[in-house]
Amino acid sequence: MGKWFRPDESGSTSGYRLRLERHGDRVRLIPKGGHIRTKRFPWIVEAALKNRQKLFVIDGEAVIRGIDGYSDFNALHSGKHNAEVEMLAFDILAMDGEDLRPLPLSMGKTNLQRLLARRPEGIYIGLRARRDRP
Repeated sequence: MGKWFRPDESGSTSGYRLRLERHGDRVRLIPKGGHIRTKRFPWIVEAALKNRQKLFVIDGEAVIRGIDGYSDFNALHSGKHNAEVEMLAFDILAMDGEDLRPLPLSMGKTNLQRLLARRPEGIYIGLRARRDRP
């Protein structure tokens, strides 16, 4: 299976919007609603902890990839496949304590590519740029 997720006709990846925060040995996964979901998506947490960088914040979506390459929202929403949930990263919001939100999206994408250069399974770079930063 390839490393990229295929968006549907509308460009959506059919996932839950999610912010990943890593601070040392601690990882938090926070959806838009604000309720921490760290224990729900262990593969994403494991991938974040494998990264050599110890302090970063990523914006993306939690998704489950179906065998056809498209994300499967029903599988994600059911909660029965939480161990298979991966993160599709769109942007990096902070790294090493520096707020990167004021940077142009192109620079954010470059920093995100550097952060995920070794790409541990569980976190992938999204093909489409999305930014609705706070």
